[in-house]
Amino acid sequence: MADSSFDVVSKVDKMEADNALNQAHKEVEQRYDFKNIGASIEWSGEKVLMKANSAERVKAILEVFEAKLIKRGISLRSLDVGEPYASGKEYRLEASMKNGIEQEAAKKISKLIRDEAPKGVKSQIQGDELRVSSKSRDDLQATMALLKGADLDVALQFINFR
Repeated sequence: MADSSFDVVSKVDKMEADNALNQAHKEVEQRYDFKNIGASIEWSGEKVLMKANSAERVKAILEVFEAKLIKRGISLRSLDVGEPYASGKEYRLEASMKNGIEQEAAKKISKLIRDEAPKGVKSQIQGDELRVSSKSRDDLQATMALLKGADLDVALQFINFR
């Protein structure tokens, strides 16, 4: 019997992120505490740019955006947020969406699988994803449960389970 396998990836659905940003934009436009402070949230290339007249207000916009991401099913682990910085009279905050598993994180996940997963499970790094294979599907499902329970700083999805 051939090996069963699945891929571990870290991807953000761009459309869902765009919908979350649009919802956050509408809320920022309508909320009373954001009136007349120049508050805005928008895409700036691949990054999300938030602007307001104080650092606290920029962080409040970020909280609104995070709430919308959670509602749309996007993990906050895939959001990479910088620090608020002054730009003229306004404060800005840039955040970017992480796509793909970095080499270092992939090695960490691979080591976790090697150390704690059932014996017949093998993993190999393929670019920005990880292929996990085994003869037993039950072992693969146990490995999935292990990875879901692990405290990793990467949002993981499991695809191509065969």
